[in-house]
Amino acid sequence: MLWPFNHFRRPHAPRRGTIQAIYGMIVAQAREPLFYGAMGVPDTVNGRFDMVLLHLWMVLRRLRPTEGGADLSQALFDHFCGDMDDNLREMGVGDLTVPKRMQKFGEAFYGRSAAYDRALEAGAEPLAQALCKNILDGADIGRARLLAAYANAVIAALAGLDDASVRNGAWRFPSPVPFAAAG
Repeated sequence: MLWPFNHFRRPHAPRRGTIQAIYGMIVAQAREPLFYGAMGVPDTVNGRFDMVLLHLWMVLRRLRPTEGGADLSQALFDHFCGDMDDNLREMGVGDLTVPKRMQKFGEAFYGRSAAYDRALEAGAEPLAQALCKNILDGADIGRARLLAAYANAVIAALAGLDDASVRNGAWRFPSPVPFAAAG
């Protein structure tokens, strides 16, 4: 008799549906119109990319310490890369250029993640400065402070969840409405 499980599957291998659900929440939240209006994020391809990166960073930093978090984080990042590749191709970027652009996306993600991690450790104002530089092109520290307050609220909300809920995508992002209204 064959048992209904795969002996070669890693014990904490994330399910595809879970990855798609979490990534879908990230993208949906990153598209929230308040970011592009009241909070001053440029409503451009780069602005939207930066908001996806911000939300992906917040989720990945919460997943890191959980059991199986490394596998889930990698699968989520791989899904993000696949989505970016698909978007480039839909925009008509040629096959020879896609790998170069994907490398730049990876560099942008890792660079921003490192900057946000350092800034978060240093406090609210350094995080606002990092967000101002990377998302608002250095244009509006006041709105960057709103984004930093929002990011801190998301990080706190994610930290307050049990690990299983985070891994299973059984949560939602906090609303940016209170932060947009403060501006």
